[in-house]
Amino acid sequence: MENKEKEVRETEPETTKEEDEHVKEMGMLSLDRRRNHQIELLTIIGEVEGHETVSGSTKATKYEHLLPKLAQIENSVQTDGVLILLNTLGGDVEAGLAIAEMIASLSKPTVSLVLGGCHSIGGPLAVSADYSFIVPSGTMIIHPVRTSGMFIGVAQSLRNIEKTQDRITGFLAEHSGMSQERIEELMLDSTQLVKDVGTMLEGKRAVEEGLIDEVGGIRDALNKLHEMIDEKMENTDKNYEMT
Repeated sequence: MENKEKEVRETEPETTKEEDEHVKEMGMLSLDRRRNHQIELLTIIGEVEGHETVSGSTKATKYEHLLPKLAQIENSVQTDGVLILLNTLGGDVEAGLAIAEMIASLSKPTVSLVLGGCHSIGGPLAVSADYSFIVPSGTMIIHPVRTSGMFIGVAQSLRNIEKTQDRITGFLAEHSGMSQERIEELMLDSTQLVKDVGTMLEGKRAVEEGLIDEVGGIRDALNKLHEMIDEKMENTDKNYEMT
């Protein structure tokens, strides 16, 4: 067994300087092939940056990096599946929903893994994958939509915020096991958060509520993704034989 593992290590190609820079700048990497599967790794960390640049001291995920990459993944004949690692405090709603919709519409199998925290607009990003995991110590915070900057105190402003909130809760409900009513109930809980209204769901409870599919780590996420890829390949072969 040790000799076999040694042979695998010796045959694994070392990462190039270009690949190292790609990981450093964008948090993206093509994992080495296993079981004849090519998996793309995406990371969503820090703040999801929208149309405005966040401060230089803040770690951010830029949607202008992720959207072209997701389009490339969909168009690639080499990529078999996507693993998404999340540790985000949330961020721009429009950018977050744009990324989530792109992930949800991929034809490739996708698995997400919540590490640390996945708060606010991070919720739709986590559930946008075909199957989602959360580590036992991971957390997810569901809270109402916040706004910053100039705010016009008229009824239309409130209605627009409610519409934005409905887009988020509707997406969560469509891509998870929770109802929109239950999501809104947790979103408006005033007894949990010190400076805000909302609910923090820890690993096991996030699964019990139906927001996340399973508690697990990187091994579980990769095994599930390989399993989904195998299943898709088998179904593709069967359909080809029938024609």
